[in-house]
This record gives sequence, structure tokens and C-alpha cells, in this order.
Amino acid sequence: MNFDFDLFVIGGGSGGVRAARLASGEAGAKVALAEEDRMGGTCVIRGCVPKKLMVFASGYPGQIEDARAFGWRQARAGRFDWDHFHERLVAELDRLEGLYRQTLKKAGVTVFDQRARLADPHTVELADGRRFTARHILIATGGRPFKPAMPGAEHALTSNDVFHLERLPETMLIVGGGYIACEFACIMNGLGVKVTQIYRGAQILRGFDGEARGHVAELIRTRGVDLHVGTDILEIHENGGNFRVKTTGAGSGEYDQVLFATGRLPNSDDLGLENVGIETGRRGEIPVDEYGQTAVPSIFAVGDVTDRINLTPVAIREAAAFVETVFHGRPTKADHEMVASAVFTQPELGTVGMGEEEARERGAIEVYSNSFRAMHTGFAGREERALMKLIVCAESRRVLGCHIVCDQAGEMIQLAAVALKMGATKEDFDRTMAVHPTMAEELVTMKTPVRTA
Repeated sequence: MNFDFDLFVIGGGSGGVRAARLASGEAGAKVALAEEDRMGGTCVIRGCVPKKLMVFASGYPGQIEDARAFGWRQARAGRFDWDHFHERLVAELDRLEGLYRQTLKKAGVTVFDQRARLADPHTVELADGRRFTARHILIATGGRPFKPAMPGAEHALTSNDVFHLERLPETMLIVGGGYIACEFACIMNGLGVKVTQIYRGAQILRGFDGEARGHVAELIRTRGVDLHVGTDILEIHENGGNFRVKTTGAGSGEYDQVLFATGRLPNSDDLGLENVGIETGRRGEIPVDEYGQTAVPSIFAVGDVTDRINLTPVAIREAAAFVETVFHGRPTKADHEMVASAVFTQPELGTVGMGEEEARERGAIEVYSNSFRAMHTGFAGREERALMKLIVCAESRRVLGCHIVCDQAGEMIQLAAVALKMGATKEDFDRTMAVHPTMAEELVTMKTPVRTA
């Protein structure tokens, strides 16, 4: 059978663009890609990139305050100019989207700026009614923010909306305890917004190491976020341009804006999956095997729509593995073990490997942990403490997990991840000479476990 394309990619985010570029530009395949929104997907347009730029912006008041302690007595932050920042933010995102489009064009990918659905195992139908056949179809449609069903939910923002605010609110309620909620709580607080954060669970950052998440919660409160756990939202009512919110506990009140950061769901709705016999999971995820292949041999999926590890670098690696497998004939599995991540709170949380609770269930462990005032914060007169933590297998001596809470923890954890991925033991860490004076030297100078389990 002759096909219009060797590969048709649905979704122009990080995973979809990478797969299209590699299949066309390197493997020589005839490739098409359909994207109904902006090229670059969640990460570039409404996630990692704009969020990190906001993290940078929100950190300057604290840095300027520290500067005065270091002798820059006239340093003052003044009032944050949202209009100026937002104009530059939009320009940067436009630039990045343009680069994505140039990359696809250079690789020879045919781009359709509209929605695409599955018509059959080898046919894609565009929103304008045109149909194209493809030997292989890759679904890379990512995820979307989830809003709980409750009275007044339509009044609340999601993470997609934050980057398009016309003005900064004076007060904001953030609902949720995951990394997105915590990051935006710190961002808005740093930009001068009075932030209240509520989470229905007992502690924020569920799924991360217990000691590390408790440490982050303490520091978030210290920096000014009014954080309440064990508290859920009940309803929202508009009240003269503001929003009156009722909760199960502390946090009830009136706010300029309410932000739901209550999780994300796979973007699998209205893709025509029923036309090809693909059944999604409980959360809407598309089930795939280790090679990204669905129950239909000609259809694959990568990234957040599969709801495995929802991180941009993972989607990119899955896309590359897909191209290796399908177009180069070299069966390749994306490696989902020891994937490092960072939570860009203030300060940051960097983590790789197992948390203490998970490791304890696997066998005997040793825990090395230290909380200390860093040289910079101590000199500036802040009581804030950094946390360095290693989880070690008592039998093999392999370091199973590393958790860091401090400024620039995201940068540190990337390097620590290399060691853990290589199977480094605690003795390997001990043999490594410290770089002094740094915060990270604590990772190679902790000699005695604080507890065993």
C-alpha cells in the first residue's frame, strides 16, 4: 500500500517535534505534523520556559535584600513592572516558537496548523476534512490542567492562564500541593502578591522524599506564603470583580484571583481513539509498551499523553527511542530509571532516585542527611537552612537516592544524577574530594548515617 506519509505526528510539543525532526531530517522519512495550538507545546509556550523566566524574575527581591547585607546599602527592588516583563516574555516565546517551526521546515516536515484525529489505523483526518494516510502514526498531544468539579470553578485560573494575566493581582489563592502549585506560590509571592496556598493532603509535594517535602514546606512559609495543608476548597463566588472562596478550614476569604494547580490529565479526548480500538486508562492515558507502541501496531504514543513520567526530557528521549526503533530498525527503550527532576520553588528541590520511604520498603538502608545554614544566607542574616540527603542501600552500598533543598538545587541534582545513574556507592562519594566552600560539598562529607531502617 502506498501511503501519503511514512509518519504522521499528532502534536507539536517537545516529543512530537523531536520525533518528526529525527524521522525526517536524519532517517529520511516523509513526515507530517499537525498542531492545533502553538508549536512548542506545554513546555515552551505554557510551562517550563515561561515558568522558569518567572522564577528568575521573582527571585530578585530576595537577592537585592541580601545585597544590602553584603554592603550594597542603596540597593532597592522597587515595584515589579508586570507589563514590561510580560512584553518581553511574549517576545521570547514567539522567538522560541519560530525556532521550532524553522527546525521542522529545515528537516523537511510538512506542518498542518490544525487539529488532527484518527480515522483508522493508517489514516488521519484534519479539522478541515482532509485525510492523509501514514505508515506510522505518533500521538504526542501532551497533557492539560485539571479543574475539580465544584461551584464556581469556572472563575479560577489554571497554569495555562497565569502567563496571560493583564495585571498582577494583589492577592491570590492557589489550590493544590504539587510542584506546579508550589512553584507558582513562590513565584507570585516573590513578585509581591500576597499568596495563600491550600492543599487537602497532609503535606505538599506528595511522591517526593518526606523529609525534603517537609523542609520545602517550612521554607515556603518562612518566605511569606500562607500555606495551609489539610484544607480543601468548597466553592467560589464572584464578588464585585474579586472572588469569595469557601474552604474546609483556614484559607476562606476574598481574593483577586484563584489558581487551580490540582494536577494534569493526558490530552487524549476527541482524538478518534475509539475509531481504531484503543482504550485509554483511568486518567485518560494511552497505554503503550516499552517501545511506545499502542495496542494498534501502526500507532505509537510518547510523552505526557501516556502518563508515565511527565517531564519534557523524558518525552524527548521517548521520541528519539521511537525513531530508533521504527525508522532505523534498532529496537530502543527509553530508560525511565533514575530520572532526575527539580521543583523550582524558592529555594529549589532537586531529587533523583528513591525517597527514604520508598527505599525503606525495598530493603535495609542507611540515611545520610544534614541541614545547615549556607555561607551566603548566614552572612545575609537569614535563618534559612539547606538540606542535603543521601539514601544508601545497606547491602550493596549503592546510593539509591539524592535529595537537595537549597538555591540552585536543580543545577546540582543534574550532576548528582550522573553518579547515581552510573551506580555510584557511598564510598565513591566519600572518595570524592570536596569543592570548598560550596553547599554541594556536603554530599561528599557526610560520614555517619543519621538513621538506619
